[in-house]
Amino acid sequence: MNAVAPIDQTLIPQHLTGQDGHNRSHARSQVAANDDRSAVLAWLARYVDTPATLASYRKEAERLLLWCVHQRGLAMSSLTHEDLLLYERFLSNPQPAERWVMTVRQRPGRDSPHWRPFAGPLSSTSQRHALSIINAMFSWLVEAGYLAGNPLSLGRRTRRVGPRQTNRFLPHEHWDEVKATIQAMPTDSAREQAHAMRCRWLFSLLYVGGLRVSEITSGCMGGFYSQRDRAGVERWWLEIIGKGDKPRIVPATAELMAELMAYRKAYGLPALPGHSENTPLVLPIIGGTKPMARSAIHEVVKGVMRSTADRLRAQGSDWDGAAAQIEAASTHWLRHTAGTHMTDAGLDVKTVRDNFGHATISTTSIYVHSEDDARHDATQAAHRIKWDSV
Repeated sequence: MNAVAPIDQTLIPQHLTGQDGHNRSHARSQVAANDDRSAVLAWLARYVDTPATLASYRKEAERLLLWCVHQRGLAMSSLTHEDLLLYERFLSNPQPAERWVMTVRQRPGRDSPHWRPFAGPLSSTSQRHALSIINAMFSWLVEAGYLAGNPLSLGRRTRRVGPRQTNRFLPHEHWDEVKATIQAMPTDSAREQAHAMRCRWLFSLLYVGGLRVSEITSGCMGGFYSQRDRAGVERWWLEIIGKGDKPRIVPATAELMAELMAYRKAYGLPALPGHSENTPLVLPIIGGTKPMARSAIHEVVKGVMRSTADRLRAQGSDWDGAAAQIEAASTHWLRHTAGTHMTDAGLDVKTVRDNFGHATISTTSIYVHSEDDARHDATQAAHRIKWDSV
């Protein structure tokens, strides 16, 4: 059975390109694309300035195109509502697994023969997320005049009651187990020491700072700076470029600064970064000062989660539930965990919102500056990672 290769390495048969798709619009198209792959690329081009969104959308579009070619034998622009119901079931169990599912834990590169579109079956939440992305893509292609209609728009709609609450976070007791795993990492060799120190610093950034992965990979240590308020109190901040290329300042608490200095000391760097220093926020163990890739950061986090889950399962069946939740946790779960724990600690919702960059913060007025100082104090006092002493 032929393995599935990335869509840009796949030779699509003429009858599956979509040039004569049954759902192609007869109206004048507003995009130059004349086949399904080109139409998808036109849609994705709108997100080049938001790498995280682009990567997520590209993944789901690629999965659908590959399923059309290798499994359904239909062009994407010929899919019907019934076809999409089949695709939804496929997402819950991509079969045959040897064609669709990776067999190695470390994510292979797109040029690797071990590459596959899936790491395993998608959860119900991930299925809904995937279909919402595809629905948005179809709607845009209809609006652009490429498709005549959106086959997903006929799906059953569930009325949403009240605000949604995320369940993709770790409760305090599970978070404590993750920290325990990091603090118990072996440090016998230089490489083990570097890995343990990197994990501790990375999890500190993700939890204390509530940073997104994209903000870590694009940020540098020169983003840390200090300033004194009108009372002469020195506060440290981390300036990053957040979602939508919006600058944001995150309180660099005394605890986070202590972790930064310990991490820099391990690399032989001065305790505090210089203003124009371009050292990446997280350094690879091998490779000098090149920023870590998003996939590498995800793999470090997943490795810690797997180790924690394995350790808990070894303690008996009573820990199976906790182990399953921790093993399912991703890098972005740590952001949700941080936000949840901040509110649990009594931080004002506005403080959490501003820390996470859910609203633009103006630093030009004294009033907003005073609010920022109060936000720094509140975050430092109530939200801590509480590592054991080094």
